[in-house]
Amino acid sequence: MKRHLSMLLLCAWTVSLLVSCGKGRKGLLTSVSTGRPYEVLVVAETNFWDRPAGKALYRVLDTDVPGLPQSERSFRLMRTSPDGFDATLRLVRNIIVVEVDAAKYSQAAFRYAKDVYASPQVILTLQAPDEVSLAAFVEAHGASLVRFLTQVEMNRSIRALSEEHNMYVSAAVQRLFGGDIWLPAELVASKEGTGFFWAGTNAATDDRNFVMYSYPYAGGEALTKAGFVCKRDSVMKVNIPGARPGMYMATDSLMTDVRLLQLRGRQVMEVRGLWYMKGDFMGGPFVAHVWVDEARRRVVVAEVFVYAPGRLKRDLMRGMEASLYTWRLSGETENEIINHKE
Repeated sequence: MKRHLSMLLLCAWTVSLLVSCGKGRKGLLTSVSTGRPYEVLVVAETNFWDRPAGKALYRVLDTDVPGLPQSERSFRLMRTSPDGFDATLRLVRNIIVVEVDAAKYSQAAFRYAKDVYASPQVILTLQAPDEVSLAAFVEAHGASLVRFLTQVEMNRSIRALSEEHNMYVSAAVQRLFGGDIWLPAELVASKEGTGFFWAGTNAATDDRNFVMYSYPYAGGEALTKAGFVCKRDSVMKVNIPGARPGMYMATDSLMTDVRLLQLRGRQVMEVRGLWYMKGDFMGGPFVAHVWVDEARRRVVVAEVFVYAPGRLKRDLMRGMEASLYTWRLSGETENEIINHKE
């Protein structure tokens, strides 16, 4: 299988020489991987977890998912020793192998391989000559490690969407905004407004939603937190009303964070935060991508949000967030792998 050396966030690492990837063995007889999305198996000596390097790795992998209303871990962790890493565990979809060997390694690094024992699968090897350098490496690059594993799973969702997605939503987005985006087929309800489109599942629980809107570009404030919140609140007030008059969707500006990305050669502002229904008790997380379409002198916003009271939201949000990376203007080539620079 072709190796993507720039896969995900690796292109953002200034220590790229410390990272390498190996070839997998995917073929006709490759087994199907086991486990659920965002499960990670760590292969390390049993007493590794009691020492500083093990504690550093645990702190990194046990971090909370950003932008959710309650604490949810980034991954579900499983552990095994090298002796226990048997044929059954080798089929797990996400594996981290810890190797500390002064005879083999001169510096701390990680390398990864895809589809070694099963497919889809990624095996990430953390290697170091000693645990002191391993702990320092993990602490320095922990955030990138989390994003790497997160986006491996998102890439799997994107590939699944490439095979089956909501054709009605794609057609509506093409007609209204001149581009394409892949959303789950379960989003069966929809609504159109002036420069606005919404699609959702209308489910009583685990409700998933997508909105897209555009407006004339009037300056750099579009790619700021304040500019986004102001425009979002005005658009949602008109287009996402509540059950009774006076109710409408609004943004919790104190719980909103932004960062800039480079996607397909364009600057994109990622916005992650919480929404609430003014005058009601509804609310939940959202993620939006905002960019300037300079050719059309417009700002385009694509957003996903969920409503799942009393339930975990990590997998719902990450599954929907993957759709945001599938947007492309008419004429742009498809890109099924998240590959961006911060």
